[in-house]
Amino acid sequence: MVKVTINNKQIEVAQHTTIMEACEKAGWPVPSLCYLKDINEIGACRICVVEIKGVERLVTACNNEVCEGMVVSTNSPKVREARRTNLSLILSQHDGHCPTCARNGNCTLQNISYDLGIEDSLYKKDVPENNWPQDFPLIRNESKCIKCMRCIQICDKVQGLGIWDIAKSGSRTTVDVSGGRKITEADCAVCGQCVTHCPVGALRGRDDKPQVFAWNQAVSNPDVVAVVQVAPSVRAAWGEALGIPRDKATPGRLAAALRLCGFDYVFDTNFGADLTIMEEGSEFLARIGSGEAHRYPMFTSCCPGWVRFLKSQYPDMVEDLSTAKSPQQMQGAVIKSAFAQKVGIDPKKIFSVSIMPCLAKKTECDIPSINDGDGDKDVDLVLTTRELVRQLRSLNINVADLPEESFDSPLDSGTGAAVIFGATGGVMEAALRSCYFLATGENPGPDDFKAVRGNRGWREATFDVKGTLVRTAVVSGLGNARELIRALRRGEVAYDFVEVMACPGGCVGGGGQPIHDGLELAEVRSRNLYNLDKMAARRFSHENPEVLTLYEEYLGEPLSHKAHHLLHTDHHAWNLPMTPHPDPDVLL
Repeated sequence: MVKVTINNKQIEVAQHTTIMEACEKAGWPVPSLCYLKDINEIGACRICVVEIKGVERLVTACNNEVCEGMVVSTNSPKVREARRTNLSLILSQHDGHCPTCARNGNCTLQNISYDLGIEDSLYKKDVPENNWPQDFPLIRNESKCIKCMRCIQICDKVQGLGIWDIAKSGSRTTVDVSGGRKITEADCAVCGQCVTHCPVGALRGRDDKPQVFAWNQAVSNPDVVAVVQVAPSVRAAWGEALGIPRDKATPGRLAAALRLCGFDYVFDTNFGADLTIMEEGSEFLARIGSGEAHRYPMFTSCCPGWVRFLKSQYPDMVEDLSTAKSPQQMQGAVIKSAFAQKVGIDPKKIFSVSIMPCLAKKTECDIPSINDGDGDKDVDLVLTTRELVRQLRSLNINVADLPEESFDSPLDSGTGAAVIFGATGGVMEAALRSCYFLATGENPGPDDFKAVRGNRGWREATFDVKGTLVRTAVVSGLGNARELIRALRRGEVAYDFVEVMACPGGCVGGGGQPIHDGLELAEVRSRNLYNLDKMAARRFSHENPEVLTLYEEYLGEPLSHKAHHLLHTDHHAWNLPMTPHPDPDVLL
């Protein structure tokens, strides 16, 4: 322990504590634009500078450690003047049209500028032009980039893809796609982690709300039937950006809010999640029961960011992906086939929207080979949780006081197993619950497979299913996925079934979720989902009555010809750019 004095307050902290951490403990937090603990500690923004007694120059607090007897001033005139100067230089190259920015009201640069009293620009504006394909799901606006390098570090250290890099030099230094590539030529997974960790609006998801508004204006058009589905993880986060406590941000209140948006039918993607388990679980049991030897395990295919990663990085392993579509696409296909038939609607009149925590879902619904319903596209449009929040804010109503409403039947029912799809390990646990039943005819305890839960990036567990050992692994974050794949290819580990989620913590930490700069809320949101699972009347996907009715009346049974046509896909039927720097283990 060392004693330090911060703004005349003496505290004791552990050795190797950074000045920033010590200041936080002392109750004098230091502002920063670029800092991310253990990921980006490069002092690039120079906003976190502090004054240390006996040291002539100012020191960055994020990457310098305290020492015994250190006396720190966080708000001296010298410090405040330096921060204002450094911030003014940043603002001189920043597009400051805040009212039209996606991060308006939730922008760290905006907040710090207000706190430091920046009212006039000290330097001549020199804002770079923006040149980016506006139809790509991930949008970068160079004119808003503050060169904090967070996106580079997140993509390198956490996701292991290296999509971003420093470009140009001197005052023209910026961030761009690495290797001189265009984003449409890059092996980007579109996970959106760079978006959620950008402190400003330089990175954002493509805004598809205008299409919803355009449809809204024609809501009375009898030729359009508007349908929406909501992913499990959205319910764990949608209230955050609206200031609604978690106990009030209920699925029922969300359903009521979506009806106010003008949708004719509001469905729960939990139905699609339970359907996915029936197909994917049956596929896994058929695989292990076939007696065929497989070099690699079966991988889940619910996460489009992970599917994009595997196709671009390890194309020879695509064969080991489950052919089951994601819950979004399964539900979309059912909406434009079985549901349309049941209620007597022409599938081509259905405008199908999904609310997802993910940017990669915007790419998934556009894959031509994934559309097998009777309409043009199974899912016409994907909105992220952030887009949903902005849509609800535009209604100018008190969402927190809305009376709760049910989702629409027949695609309204979902089980606790479906709810936990949004948390890392949730798909695996849900699948094992039903695989056990499908293999033995008996239900296990609903919590018998909780060993796969947790927030470590790579977890493994082996389960005994009536004498058959099932070796499983759960991975979240693409950097961890790469490490697991390397270990598999080298023969260091062996599994039967592996769940992969592109985003750390799973879909609850997805690239389309509400942004809270400096906070990682995946664990908190996951607990919310597990609580919903615990309280659910049914906790097994194979007990979902609406799913059972769908099989009885329309599909026949899991893996039937009709189920394969609607609910499975060919991952080889579409292409992605290959990485220009192949992983050496691909050659093994």
